[in-house]
Amino acid sequence: MKFTVGRDALGEAVGFVSRALPSRPVVPLLSGMLLEAAVDGLTLSCFDYEISARIRVDAEVAEPGSALVPGRLLAEIARSLPARPAEFAGDADMVNLTCGRAEFGLVCLPVQDYPALPSSPEAVGVVDGGVLAAAVGQVASAASRDDTLPMLTAVCLDISGEVMTLAATDRYRLAAREVTFAPLEPGVRALALVPARFMVEAARTFAAGVPVTVAFGSDGSERGTTRGGTDDQPRPAEGLVCFESGDRRLTARLIAGEFIRYRSRFGDEFGCRADLPAGPVIEAVRRAALVAERAGPVRLSFRSDQVVIEAHAEGRARAAETVGADFAGDEPVISFNPHYLLDGLTAAAASGAGPAVPSAPTGRADGEAAAPPVPDGETGRIRLEFNTPAKPALITCTPEEERGGTPAFRYLLVPLRVPERS
Repeated sequence: MKFTVGRDALGEAVGFVSRALPSRPVVPLLSGMLLEAAVDGLTLSCFDYEISARIRVDAEVAEPGSALVPGRLLAEIARSLPARPAEFAGDADMVNLTCGRAEFGLVCLPVQDYPALPSSPEAVGVVDGGVLAAAVGQVASAASRDDTLPMLTAVCLDISGEVMTLAATDRYRLAAREVTFAPLEPGVRALALVPARFMVEAARTFAAGVPVTVAFGSDGSERGTTRGGTDDQPRPAEGLVCFESGDRRLTARLIAGEFIRYRSRFGDEFGCRADLPAGPVIEAVRRAALVAERAGPVRLSFRSDQVVIEAHAEGRARAAETVGADFAGDEPVISFNPHYLLDGLTAAAASGAGPAVPSAPTGRADGEAAAPPVPDGETGRIRLEFNTPAKPALITCTPEEERGGTPAFRYLLVPLRVPERS
């Protein structure tokens, strides 16, 4: 094997594949990155029986061949190379990398024992990469971290004709976002449960304006699809999910099990409604959360033209801030977990502010995750609707074009019951 590849192209490709390498491989072989040089270029890939990544880059191939090298070590080396073309030459036991005056020798792993990468399942349709990444950023934080209920650790991809809905829940909140979808077959109904962590990492590789082909199922099996205009939730697909964009492909195993019938959860009519300025209310909740104890609530007390956002840490601190608001209803007080509330507010604000940045589930008990961008000043509006302080509240974005119909993003949040303070 002998080939030459650009330093930048190599760094980008190795970085893409290395994100899918297992942090604690079951066997050392699965820590390897497979290099395959052929007449059409260089392909880099990895696979640990759960997740696979593959990317092809242009390269000048003098001698075709393949080698399995330590993946994370190659990633570290690629980041440190000088701005010169990288030359690879290898045999059965060693791959030599030369870049300018830098030389490295990588001991090869036994490529003959490496598992074959899974083939892509049947494609369902295509979605814009930027739109899909934004939607993942809005819903993934609501997925559960409790592995004892695997179906709740998923992002549900629910496809109905030209609409794909992404939904996630941990039983305390439910987030759903609809995006435009281009199905390969008219009227398709399909559903898949994709691991949320994989969904987030995949979304980081998507680019606005670049189509992403979505595929799931397995060779010779049904996708869990139905025909026609029924609103019934189809059976979840089994096997693999695949996202392919340009020369990049990611696959993962789908989660088995039945997802909740989430659409019916959004059916309530609400007696209380508050329209809030996105930026000020998010910053006020963020400041109040600094005072709230780990399991403590943030309380929202409404008047017709304002909301008071406050939190207490018994015997230590108190925070209160007033923000202008338009409120109508007869239940003026409601309390929430501040981190869950922030997730919903920032995701709703992102619906009116452009693409959100996907944030991975953190594994923290409080559910805190990196926040999407927040609109400046009064440019964005968020709507909070509820019936009583004990029943789930709905958070949506309220741009002018959505006021008369169903918002693209919806976030249902269970309040916290808090004793009244004297």
